[in-house]
Amino acid sequence: MDGMQSNSDFDEETVENLDAVHEDEEAEGFGTAYETGDMPHGMVGIVYGDVGTSELKCSVTAPLEKGEYVTIKHQTCGEILGQVDKMERKTDLSLDKAIQMSQGEEMDIQEKVLAMVNVIGYRDDRGLLQTPKVPFKAGTPVTRAEDSLITEVIGIRHNDKTGAYIGMLNGHDVQIQLDINEMVQKHVSVLAKTGGGKSYMTGVLVEELIKHDVTVLVIDPHGEYGSLRDAGESSDYAARFGISPKGYGGKIIEFSPDTKVNSSAQPLKFTLSNLDARDILALTNIKNMRQALTSLKNAIEMLRANKPDYSLQDLIRTLEAQEDSKNDNLLHELQYLNEIDIFADRGTKLDELISKGKTTILNLRGSPPDIAQLIVNRIMTSLFEMRKINAIPPMLIVTEEAHNYCPQQGQASCSKIMRTIASEGRKFGLGLVIITQRAAKVDKNVLSQCNTQVILKITNPNDLKAVISSVEGLTTGVTEEIQQLPIGIAIVCGGGVQVPLFVRVRPRETRHGGESVKVIE
Repeated sequence: MDGMQSNSDFDEETVENLDAVHEDEEAEGFGTAYETGDMPHGMVGIVYGDVGTSELKCSVTAPLEKGEYVTIKHQTCGEILGQVDKMERKTDLSLDKAIQMSQGEEMDIQEKVLAMVNVIGYRDDRGLLQTPKVPFKAGTPVTRAEDSLITEVIGIRHNDKTGAYIGMLNGHDVQIQLDINEMVQKHVSVLAKTGGGKSYMTGVLVEELIKHDVTVLVIDPHGEYGSLRDAGESSDYAARFGISPKGYGGKIIEFSPDTKVNSSAQPLKFTLSNLDARDILALTNIKNMRQALTSLKNAIEMLRANKPDYSLQDLIRTLEAQEDSKNDNLLHELQYLNEIDIFADRGTKLDELISKGKTTILNLRGSPPDIAQLIVNRIMTSLFEMRKINAIPPMLIVTEEAHNYCPQQGQASCSKIMRTIASEGRKFGLGLVIITQRAAKVDKNVLSQCNTQVILKITNPNDLKAVISSVEGLTTGVTEEIQQLPIGIAIVCGGGVQVPLFVRVRPRETRHGGESVKVIE
């Protein structure tokens, strides 16, 4: 229960006179909604006090929990759906009486349980979500909502062709699906604190994308997503969601720049002779591009005139021979690229990396952070350019640890292309899934473009503030709940869902690769 505060949303005077809640309304000619003894089945409370159109207070007369859906019959609009936003227990137990109880005295405690209900609304004749324009009547019963009304009013749609099944509405046997087309067109964010279940949730999402033959690229900094090949374990809990173990090895392609560390992956290589000066500079951290670009172009032209297939070492020697101090920074960056061995006579072609209807895992485990950023920059830039001319299929780029690739403060080499895809990718069928445990550290220009949000437990005040500012429709009760969400429960907004929903995330079909390491068994 929420703590009792002096500035409570619940009116003290009205509570004290709760037993006479009808009197004022009858005196003014409003009447009461039901006669005594004519109360509906499933009633959990009575509307009392000053009543508005967007929220109301009700006395709780049966077991009820924060977050539950309720129904209130409106005098002109019919059945209205609401959701319990806050709850409070009012008692007459004073400090003195509490002290007497601690000394063994028996006390008769008078108490009343109260709820604040947020009005969601009803569907009009056109199927549009509306809220009443006239306040509810005090004295109206509040009943537990049926699944059919919840589904209708919230607008929960089931489309096995375009829907990604991510779990059940919490407390109800109602499947929740996210619209895959909206995810590609409007981007997605999965936000949680460390250990909050974001990688597990993303695994569920990628399973659904695989089943629907969506083309996907997963930026995987820790080598977690290769487990999508392997079937998980069966359980009675999974069976309740209609989930059985399954692996997707036939639909997974994995590449890595370091195949010594990631032996199950194919090598990711670039062919130097296929890159122009701008492409090579995109793999560096050089900021003064104009000076470096001229020197690099001249060196490449000299090499191509005599040696069509040249190495990075050849390029370095050519620049060194010029003995120009202005090239020192450029030479330093090229020598670093040479050491990490990402170039080869035959590089990885884009049509090898991206295959229609398959999921490609870019396993960056073992790669230094700056090199990982350079690789992501090069690949994302190529994907964006190829989508603009429809040379690759529409697709989603799933980016784990997104705060490392598009930070709010500072600059990563791939920051610019991430912002570009976030703002323009939807026009070309290139969607982003942003996953992070530090929402406050992700570029706001990227995070604000994600119209579908999956929010798990977040406790850091800065991260919570970043989430609240980027998500519309969160009530005060929901924002408080984010800090207390149990593992396995997510708040879902967008993706075809018109109001924020509490969702029990379904079990994985595949093995989860992101388990925490145990120090002691």
